Order: sequence, then C-alpha cells, then structure tokens
Amino acid sequence: MRIEFPHSAREDFHWKQGVLSVGSAPDNDLVLAAHQAHAHHLRIQQDRRGIVLHLLPGAGRIYVNARPVRERTLLRAGDILSVGDCRMLLCADEPTMPRAPIPVSEQGRCTVALRAVAGPLSGRVLSLQDTLTLGAMGRYPLELPQGENAALRIFWRDGQLLLELGPSSPRYPLCVNGVEVQQATLQPGDQLGIAMHRFVVDAPGMELEPEIVMPPAAPEHLPEEDAGPRGEVWWLIVTAAALALGIALVLLVRF
Repeated sequence: MRIEFPHSAREDFHWKQGVLSVGSAPDNDLVLAAHQAHAHHLRIQQDRRGIVLHLLPGAGRIYVNARPVRERTLLRAGDILSVGDCRMLLCADEPTMPRAPIPVSEQGRCTVALRAVAGPLSGRVLSLQDTLTLGAMGRYPLELPQGENAALRIFWRDGQLLLELGPSSPRYPLCVNGVEVQQATLQPGDQLGIAMHRFVVDAPGMELEPEIVMPPAAPEHLPEEDAGPRGEVWWLIVTAAALALGIALVLLVRF
C-alpha cells in the first residue's frame, strides 16, 4: 500500500507490514506534526476483513472521505484520510502490467452498479447495465470545486467493464484505487475518485464463484465401535450371562 500527501511536498510513504501506527511521537511508523496528531493517534492493520483503521483512546476525531470516524472503520484504496490538516490518499501499488479483465455475461450486467460513497451524489446507486456518463452531457452532474469541469464514461465492451475519461481538469485527476488513470478496466470493489467524489463498483455478477470443497467421507464403522475398545462388548455379554446364571442358581436352591 502507498500513501500520498495531496498538495504537499512530502514524499509518498510505502508500507507492507501488517500494522501501521500513525502519530506525532517518534516511535510511530508514520510520524506527523505535533499540531496535526496526538502522540499515538491511530492504527491501521490488515486482517481477514481487509484494511481496518482503529482510532486510539484520547485521539482527536479523524475523517475518511469527509465522514467522521469515532472508533474504527474499514478502508479501501482510494480513500482520503484527514488527520488535523494532514490529508492522506491511500493508493494501491501501481501495477507493472494491466490487470486481467473479468468478462461478465449479459445476465450478470444487471447486478453491476456504481455506489456513491462520498460527494454530492453520496448514497445514490447508479445502474451500469448499459452505459453511464457522469459530468458534461451525462445523466448525473459531476460538480468540481472552483467551477472546474470533467466527465467520465463507464461502458461495456466485449463483456468487460471499461472506464474512459472525457474532458478533464488538470487540478482534479481521475483515480482508480488512488492511482491516476485516463482509462481502465474495472473490477469489483474498485474505487473511483475525482475531487470530493468517491464511487465504488458493486459487481457480484463479476465475482468468481467460491470453490466448494467437500469434506472427506467418514470411514464406515460398526455401532459397537463407538461403545469402547474392541473386546469391551464381549466382556459385558459374558458378565451379564454369569449374573443371570448366578441368579438362576440362587432361585433353584431356594425352591
């Protein structure tokens, strides 16, 4: 994972360890200025759920995509994390080669949508069954600060979901998972970001079906094997027969 500092001269920060500590104390992995963060402000760790941010006790409020975080939240590449006046963009490592496309059937297209998670369209779910244009000449506006204009189009070609940038603003580039692009092949979970806008590709129809692994069949065994070790059942039978014989002899002597 890579962390950029937009509109700052600070160099990118690369991290691969499982846990990343952030704060103003020198023993943190990522050290911020004292006026930006508490000594130990937050912790980011990767586990089976994904990338999880934990706000440490006593730390001030932080924001992810302009939304306040009070205790913890899940992060994804493309999120903007604000700690004081420090803004950090979480970026995927730039790929050395294009990602393999994921083809999807005609039936699977109806399950694909663009979910707005930040910006003026936040909370809207935009269908991607055919084509979708945002911005100039599009169905949905793409408002940018200072009156800047931009447009992007998402469409299907040969069963693949493609992204193409139209008229753009040099101040507000289009990013996929935090990496600047002009065009890209989209996959489930990708996050598109431009200025304050954030969109996530929800595409269950494009996700691979999990492989079902059947457990090995249990070996067949006789019911009496569950009662104990071999020979234990015969010992019980002999004991019962001896008791029955003894009781019969007692009754015979008495009568």
